[in-house]
Amino acid sequence: MRSVDELIAGGVSGRRVLLRADLNVPLDKKTGAITDDGRIRASLPTITALRDAGARVLIAAHLGRPKGEPDPQFSLAPVAARLGELLDTAVPLAADVAGPDASAKAAALADGDVLMLENVRFEAAETSKDDAVRGELADRLAGLAEVYVDDAFGAVHRKHASVFDVAQRLPHAAGRLVARELEVLTRLTESPERPYVVVLGGSKVSDKLGVIEALLPKVDRLLIGGGMTYTFLAARGLEVGTSLLEADQVETCRRLLAEAGDRIVLPVDVVVTPEFSADVPTRVLPATEIPADEMSLDIGPESVALFTEALSGAHTVFWNGPMGVFELAPFQGGTRGVAQAVGAVEGLSVVGGGDSAASVRQLGLDEGAYGHISTGGGASLEYLEGRALPGLTVLAD
Repeated sequence: MRSVDELIAGGVSGRRVLLRADLNVPLDKKTGAITDDGRIRASLPTITALRDAGARVLIAAHLGRPKGEPDPQFSLAPVAARLGELLDTAVPLAADVAGPDASAKAAALADGDVLMLENVRFEAAETSKDDAVRGELADRLAGLAEVYVDDAFGAVHRKHASVFDVAQRLPHAAGRLVARELEVLTRLTESPERPYVVVLGGSKVSDKLGVIEALLPKVDRLLIGGGMTYTFLAARGLEVGTSLLEADQVETCRRLLAEAGDRIVLPVDVVVTPEFSADVPTRVLPATEIPADEMSLDIGPESVALFTEALSGAHTVFWNGPMGVFELAPFQGGTRGVAQAVGAVEGLSVVGGGDSAASVRQLGLDEGAYGHISTGGGASLEYLEGRALPGLTVLAD
C-alpha cells in the first residue's frame, strides 16, 4: 500500500489530487453549527502535506444520511468554512458532487488550493449496491483529478463509489490518518503488549458481538459497560428493570460468560432512575438490586474503581463505547472515570472512535493523554473482527 508521503516524494505539484476525507462531524440541530470538529482536525496533516507539495486538492466527504439527493441540512458548507479557518485559507464549496460546478471549480484551482465537493451522499450512486451505478459516479469523480488519496478511515469499511470504485480508476495512496490507524490496529491484532485489556460499552450486544467473539481469545480482561451491561446481567439471572435489554442475546451472553470465566468483568453497581431524563432523581445501587420499575443509565463509582484497577497494570488498552448516557449530566460519571483510567495507562491506549472519542472531547478531557484516538468507530471494530475492509483492500492493489 503506497503512502501519501511516497506519492508526494514522486511529485504532486500542479496535479489535481482527489482526497477522500472523513468529515462527518456532528451538527447542532437548531443552529447547524459544528459541535465537535475532531474529524476535521484529524484530516489536517494529509491536507497540509499535499498543499505544501503544490498539489491542487479536491476533497470528497459525506455528512449525515441524506437520502441520495441534495438536502440543505446536510450540506458541507459549515465543514468547508471550518476547514478554511483551520488552514487559514479560503475553501470554496462546489454546488454539486461531480457535476458542472465541481468541474469548473476544479479546473480553476491553482497549486496549493483546496476545493470541497458537496456531500457525496447527495448522489444515490455513492452508496448503491450496483457496481455499474457506483461506477458511473466514480468515473465522474475520477475525471476531476489525476491522483486519489484515501484518508477517510471512518469510511473504509464501506464499498462506496468515493471509497472503493474511484481507487480502481486512479493512481492511489493512503493518507497519513489511514496509515496511523492501520499501524495502531495492527499492533492491537498482531502484537499487543500484555496485559491487554479491552473496554467495550455502547448500547447493544448485537452491535459488538463480532468484536467480542474475535477479541475474547486474545485479551487478558474484557470490561463491559454501557447499555450492553444489562443483557449480560440478565444472562446471570439478575433483574434489570426497564434498562436496555436485548432478550434475544441473553443466551449468547450466557455462553460468553461461561467461556471467558473471570476474564469478562461486569459492573458491580449502577446509577438507576425512574425514567430517561436529566431532571429526575437518581440512586446508586448494587447491580444485583436494580428495581423492576426503574432503569440504569450508567455504571456506578464502585464499578469505575473496579475497572480502574483492571486497567492500572495494562500495557495495551482498547476502549470503544461509553459507559452510560454521557450526554446527560447525571450519567457522565462512569464514562468520565473510565476515560481517565484509560488515559492514565502506561503503554498504548487506543480510543476506538465514535461516541468514545466524542465523549473525551465533550467531557473536556485531555486528548493528549491517549496514544491514539481513532476516527472510525465502525471501521475499527470491523478491522479488529478480522473482516476485509473494501477501502483498504483496493488501496493495497
